[in-house]
Amino acid sequence: MQLSRKTLNARWAWTGAAAVAAFLVLNVADSYLRAKTGYGVADLQGVKTGWGIRVILDRWTSPPDAALAGFGLGADYLFMPLYAAALYYGAVEARERFAPRPGLMRRAMDILAAAPIAAALFDACENGLQLTMVLRGPSDLLVMLAAEATTAKFIGFYVGLALTILAILGLLVRPREKDARRG
Repeated sequence: MQLSRKTLNARWAWTGAAAVAAFLVLNVADSYLRAKTGYGVADLQGVKTGWGIRVILDRWTSPPDAALAGFGLGADYLFMPLYAAALYYGAVEARERFAPRPGLMRRAMDILAAAPIAAALFDACENGLQLTMVLRGPSDLLVMLAAEATTAKFIGFYVGLALTILAILGLLVRPREKDARRG
């Protein structure tokens, strides 16, 4: 199924707006948790040992703090498909703008466009491992696996973000008349 340029941009706009809104909600909740306990859910990403996770979990022992941490972990699952879709649509727009004809460049852009989707899948793995550590106790192995998933998530996210920025620039900067006649 092919999308028209108008439909593609509409989906890109609404998923982008929804992703930004979800990010803001998550960030406000995490900032509140961090201000109250010293650690937010996002801090789990930077911990290198099971003991470090245990230190964070020990700060979230009161029911309101634990509920807010659970909200952060759970709501992130709603954020994942939103940012994956928004960055994917941005990458497709970049592909359409900078590689409109079949060829090696278009195939490369197709492959790179899948990076935000992979990022969301790695994000889901990361959160699943973090939730396992919250419920069953941390271990160095789980922390290492979560750290690898975090690294892969950020790589995919930044590839999608770079392509989305490229797409925005492509929408703002029109080709010169000479380039338009050639293409």
